Parts: sequence; structure tokens; C-alpha cells
Amino acid sequence: MAAKASYENHAYLQHIVTDIWKMELLGSFDFWNDAWSSDVDLSWYELPGIGKVHGGFMKALGLQKSLGWPEEVTHRTKNLEQPLAYYVIRDMLKQALKANNKAKFIVTGHSLGGEPAILFPAVLMSHNEVEFLDMSEGVYTSGQPRVGDKRFGKFMKENLEKFDVKYYRTVYSNDLVPRLPYDDSTMMFKHFGTCLYFDSFYNGKIMEEEPNNNYFSPLSTLPKLINAVWEIIRSFMIPYTQGADYSEGFVLKMYRLIGLMIAGVPAHGLQDYVNVVRLGSDLYKGPRSIKDNEIKLVIHDGTLM
Repeated sequence: MAAKASYENHAYLQHIVTDIWKMELLGSFDFWNDAWSSDVDLSWYELPGIGKVHGGFMKALGLQKSLGWPEEVTHRTKNLEQPLAYYVIRDMLKQALKANNKAKFIVTGHSLGGEPAILFPAVLMSHNEVEFLDMSEGVYTSGQPRVGDKRFGKFMKENLEKFDVKYYRTVYSNDLVPRLPYDDSTMMFKHFGTCLYFDSFYNGKIMEEEPNNNYFSPLSTLPKLINAVWEIIRSFMIPYTQGADYSEGFVLKMYRLIGLMIAGVPAHGLQDYVNVVRLGSDLYKGPRSIKDNEIKLVIHDGTLM
């Protein structure tokens, strides 16, 4: 729900977080990154002793050209008024955790917001920020692409376990984005962590990797088409089967028609990921809810809660 809200403007966020969720909105930011096309930048960036990571996603988090990841910001880009995500979040955590040393924080994000969500603890690890890692409750992403190579995944699994940081990666049905970049001998991108996979009936199961992990398989063409037709039918049925609160508007219904050509596009939308949480099996009741002494960080398009 927080990842969905992060797509909205500041006034909407203020209302939802303060009035509905009874939480404090720490702020929303237009974070600067070194490349506007960070999502399609498939270059590698190597974290020494950790592994290779998607360079574009690292830039989105605040990686600076020719400077890498200094522990402190010693140089600003030409856009001086725009902050760098990693340093802003880390410094805000410092203040929050000073005020309450028993606090825990959770990081979450949808789609391209999922990469900086999981890369944030990776940079903390590279800086040996043990205090922050000890206070990290977990990372929860939905529709997240692959972010690094096999070595990076091994490092992250070992250290997430070491610091008891939970990492749940939710994938809905035929969503294309979690199946990119490809996991093959050329691209070498690998997922890691616990995959919570849900089908179009919102039935979930724990898997190491989502089915049809590279998406484009001739054998899956017909099942994808049948599933896309079902999702369109479900769009009309769901307010009657689940209640008016689940009604889908005209734009979303039209958006689902894209699934008849590319099933993975509408499956990436937040509507189904929210429905997964609300209607999914008991599988999703495992992760802890936010308590009064916990901080939630949502990384997507510069929104921080």
C-alpha cells in the first residue's frame, strides 16, 4: 500500500500517511541520479568484495560518476539542489534512531523502486554500517527486476541472514519486470532471497524463482493469453465477488487489454499487487506489520516515508 501511495503527490501522501495510517510522513524528495535512463543502463558496477550490480540502478540510488560510493558526500553533482537518495535516507535514519535506539526500519518499493530498496542495505554493508543493519527489520519488494550477478546474490544472502534482515520479493502472475534483465550466460543477472509468487487467483506459494523465469517461452504463449482473458473477465466480476472497494475503473480495464498482446505489462500494475496483500492466501500474513517503534522507508520516484 505504501509503494502504491508513493506514486502520488505530496498532499495525497500527507493525507494518507498522517490521517489514514496515523504515521509520520518524513518527507518526499526528487532524488538526483547520474543518468535519466538508469532503468535501461545495463552496465555493471562492481562493489569490491561483494559482486557486480546493475549500474543504472546504482545510479538511481546515488552512485556518482568517477566517485563511486564514498562513505560521506565530498562532492555534489551540478544539480546542487537535488539530494542523493542513499545519503539522505541514511542521514534521516541516523536522526530517527538517535531519538529511539530500539526502533526498526523497513524498506519497500515497487517495480524500479524495488532495486534501490534492496541495494540500500547492500551499500550499508559495503560501508560496514553495522548499527543500521542491526536495526533493519526487512526489505519487501513487489515486481522487482534482477539487480546483480550470482556472486552479489551469495554475498547478500549471507549478510541478510547474518544481520537477521528479512527479504521478501513478491511476484504476481505473468509480470514481465521481475523476469528482467535475463538470467542467461550473456546477461548473468540472478535473483536471490525469498520469492512469494501469486497466480491470477491470488493463490500464493513460496518459491526460489518465479515460473517461466525469463518470460519469453513459446510454450507459455497460449497460457498467457488465456490468463489475460481471465484477468479482463475478473476486472468486471471482482466488485461483485469481493465488494465495491475492489472496483476497477475504465482506464484500468482498458490497460488490461494490453495483456492480450503482452501479458506481462498489465500484470505489473500495482492493482494486482495490492489485491495480493488484501486477498492473497495466509502466505502474506507472515511478514510483520509496522509497529509504533518502526520506521518505514519507501523508495520509488523519490518518496520517503
